[in-house]
Amino acid sequence: MGAVHDTAPTLFFRVGGMPFFEALVDAFYDGVATDEVLLPLYPEQPDLTGARRRLTLFLAQYWGGPPTYMEERGHPRLRMRHFPFHVGPRERDRWLVNMAAAVEAVCVERSAPEGTAAELMAYFAPAAEHLRNDSGPSISSRGTGG
Repeated sequence: MGAVHDTAPTLFFRVGGMPFFEALVDAFYDGVATDEVLLPLYPEQPDLTGARRRLTLFLAQYWGGPPTYMEERGHPRLRMRHFPFHVGPRERDRWLVNMAAAVEAVCVERSAPEGTAAELMAYFAPAAEHLRNDSGPSISSRGTGG
């Protein structure tokens, strides 16, 4: 019996490639630039150019685009790269608020295929929780009201 190959196009290609991820990250960092909780976490702030580029390349690669992030920076090691910065429930929640707003806006603006926003957020919510490095309550302990 032969190997099974997934021939479905990746999210990267379904949303139109790099321009979608550039727009998503730009919308996200437009929010970060005025977020009093998140902005202080960026050592290069107020210039977020480097952070924008790194996140764009990471997300494009993660969702099936070119491996530029890996070629330039090596394995993502997200927890290690974020460890020097305090990431607790407040920071996680602000990150998710800004990312959810960016996802919603860009998916509408670019007429992304149905289900794109849900697919993106299904990754972003647990990823944001995973990057926490304190002992505060987890997303799952907050319940649905919160």
